[in-house]
Amino acid sequence: MNFMNKLERKFSKYAVSNLTLYLIFGYVIGYVLSRTAPGMLEFLILDPYQVLHGQVWRLVTWVLIPPSVQSVIFYAIMMLFYYQLGSNLERTWGVFRYNVYIFGGMLYTLIGAVITWVIMTAAYGNAAFMGTIVGSQVSTYYICMSIFLAFAVCYPNMQVMLYFIIPIKMKWMAYVYAALMLIDLIQSPWPARIVMVMSLLNFLIFFLSTRDLYRYSPKEMRRKQAYRQAVRRPRNAGITKHKCAVCGRTELDDPSLEFRFCSKCEGNYEYCQEHLFTHQHVK
Repeated sequence: MNFMNKLERKFSKYAVSNLTLYLIFGYVIGYVLSRTAPGMLEFLILDPYQVLHGQVWRLVTWVLIPPSVQSVIFYAIMMLFYYQLGSNLERTWGVFRYNVYIFGGMLYTLIGAVITWVIMTAAYGNAAFMGTIVGSQVSTYYICMSIFLAFAVCYPNMQVMLYFIIPIKMKWMAYVYAALMLIDLIQSPWPARIVMVMSLLNFLIFFLSTRDLYRYSPKEMRRKQAYRQAVRRPRNAGITKHKCAVCGRTELDDPSLEFRFCSKCEGNYEYCQEHLFTHQHVK
């Protein structure tokens, strides 16, 4: 974790905020293509053979391929659900660590696809055909599942309404999904097993590489953040330059907060970045 802390201090400025929204937007594009031009998806899948022959866009475009869902309503509900999970994880871990988690899952999936393609080509020959088979097995389904599992570990006792009717805690849903994935892993052919394991490797690394899972709990993260702010707070902490007119936070509460004045409010009202576009204008 010291290595992760060093990476965060050095590269946190490059992290993408609200990453889950971009993923959902990509899924929407993929879903529209699957309905209007399904043949286009064949040029987006992660085919290692085609990548080596110049179609390098496949290294990125495979993330646009949405999970297999027939109902538009169910698909919209599922995307909204994963957006809420991802947004909460980003607030809990921080933008940088959430970026590492998601992009790490994508990187491991790429590596798993290449390994699978190499093994299948060596065993059966016909590299082009094997590349197509591997590409058909790769999707972001298990990356989404890793988001769900990570959220269940951080918020095990949070209760959700399954199908808007049945109240159930996240940890029980996680157990059920883990059992279903284990059954899927046993019943799937070995190429799909490699891709499945590699897609979930980010979850295994983040949560099984250390036995001290308590450090990732929301309560512990908030406690550490409050302690760091208290240590950095100067003696003249009562004097501030900025203060949000909605939540009352200042630069002493969070040094990373940005403050702006609203040109539509009558008077000098300053807002933080979270309330600048959501507050009610003062007239």
